[in-house]
Amino acid sequence: MAILDWLSRLHPALAMRRAVQLNAGGKPAEAFHLTAIAARAGIPEAEYRVARCYLEGLGVPPSGSEGTRWLRRAADHGSADAQALLAALCVAGLAGHEDSGGGHNSETLFKSEFARDPDFETALQFARKAAQAGSPTGQAILGYILSRGPKAMRDLDAAQDWYEKSAAAGCPEGCLGLAFSLSRRGEAEHKTRIAAEVRRAADAGLPTAIYLLAILTEHGMGVPVDLEAAAQLYQLAAEKGLASAQFRLGLALIEGSLADQDPVAGEAWMRRAALAGNLDAAYRLGERHVRGPRPEYAEAATWYRRAAEGGHQSAARALASLYLSGNGVAQDPEEGTRWLRAAANSGNRESQVDLANLVLEGAGDPDDGLSVAGWFGATASSGDLTAAFNLGLCFAEGVGVRKDQERAAHWMRRAAEGVAEAQYMYARMLQSGRGMTADEKQARVWFERAANAGLAEAQVALAEMLYNGRGGERSSVAAAHLFKQAAAAGHAGAMFAIGALYETGQGLALDYKAAQKWFAAAAERGHGHAQLMLGHYLSRGIAGEHDPVAGRIWLERAAAQGLDEAVDELADAEPS
Repeated sequence: MAILDWLSRLHPALAMRRAVQLNAGGKPAEAFHLTAIAARAGIPEAEYRVARCYLEGLGVPPSGSEGTRWLRRAADHGSADAQALLAALCVAGLAGHEDSGGGHNSETLFKSEFARDPDFETALQFARKAAQAGSPTGQAILGYILSRGPKAMRDLDAAQDWYEKSAAAGCPEGCLGLAFSLSRRGEAEHKTRIAAEVRRAADAGLPTAIYLLAILTEHGMGVPVDLEAAAQLYQLAAEKGLASAQFRLGLALIEGSLADQDPVAGEAWMRRAALAGNLDAAYRLGERHVRGPRPEYAEAATWYRRAAEGGHQSAARALASLYLSGNGVAQDPEEGTRWLRAAANSGNRESQVDLANLVLEGAGDPDDGLSVAGWFGATASSGDLTAAFNLGLCFAEGVGVRKDQERAAHWMRRAAEGVAEAQYMYARMLQSGRGMTADEKQARVWFERAANAGLAEAQVALAEMLYNGRGGERSSVAAAHLFKQAAAAGHAGAMFAIGALYETGQGLALDYKAAQKWFAAAAERGHGHAQLMLGHYLSRGIAGEHDPVAGRIWLERAAAQGLDEAVDELADAEPS
């Protein structure tokens, strides 16, 4: 055996054969030494094997740069396997982007051990060579580049042809690529074949294919619906480490949608998915900790932050809310605004509205107003009524734009076609003549539309116009009905108005006890005039309940709000 090893060192081809024997015998380090001899002699297969040893750490310390350098030599010498693998590494950003002066043999050709941007040009070059040489893997990679690479490279028909060739040769990646290619065509007759190709790839053990087969099985696309089988497939893909499958399995176990409900196991899978980088899983974990029977805000903040740092818009907005409120983290308006801005800049509409509200309250940076107005201006011009409403507010308050009541009225009118808050605001502008000629009759029309949509403020405003006969006929009964609708929604001013109607007997039958009840309801919600009236009633026993001590307390609360009538009544009650 020693003589054979010695001869192998003298004859590269013999060294290659001996290396294969040693590797099969479980001696990778000795095998690598002989493989390197054959590789240095320019044998493509040996160069490819040396590359794989460096890339996988077989018999030698792993080195991405050395692996790709040898892979490039093997590819240049015609190894289809090397060409296919090199193309795949270029697509993944692990190879390619050669230096302008290095040439193909440059030692610095593959400088980085870490992923960079994909090099589709180099990938296309070597994938095409591998595909034309008959490599099923190369054909699958070429199909991928032609279907998902830069737009200038795409050729969907050619991609499908290469996928067909790869799948026909039994390549799992080719089968999966063909399934994707067929699905993009959107033809109903392809459903069964798509499922069949996905199954072929899944049977070969591809985690992504197993996950996709689970989706098809869950929803009955090309295969019969089988929730139990779908759960098993999700489990298999999850166990293979696919984060999207871990997330879906965790969700199914928490909800009990595919198998027996098991929230503990479900959350464990959800955590694995989140730690593996699935942003939706991290966000859902945050939501579970916030919305549980006993909210755990600190834990929620940890998961929200993980998702937000990955660019998840809803998570950034949720994290902002925690910082603004001080739940689970130290209250930090600046940090909260920063996360809200990040979500808003990414296009999250709710965050844009939230940031706009902060700006209206005087928070945020000076540039935030410009951003807010820009967001709403772009979407409002395309017909979005909610954006039109927010743009109207920007012009009304001078947020990011010069204050302009006429333009504010213009956008409010557009938004009023479908947004109740805009109908209310437009009515207010008509009533006061802001940005247009005052028109109480039209104001009443728009208040009514907003009131019918359930907006309590509009119900109160319309009720006041009906009670006073402004903009149309007077009707105390209709006013009372509207006040009661708004009061049911918790509107303190409406509660006070109902008390006043009971006290005067206008629109409602005279009833001092009912009046006191409604005054009390409004007073407890901080309504100053209601506190005055409740103190007046209790101090004098108007409704039958005489309680000077409680009456004085309510009068003092009203006086603290600056009501002179309360101050006068307290003075009259002082002993002389």
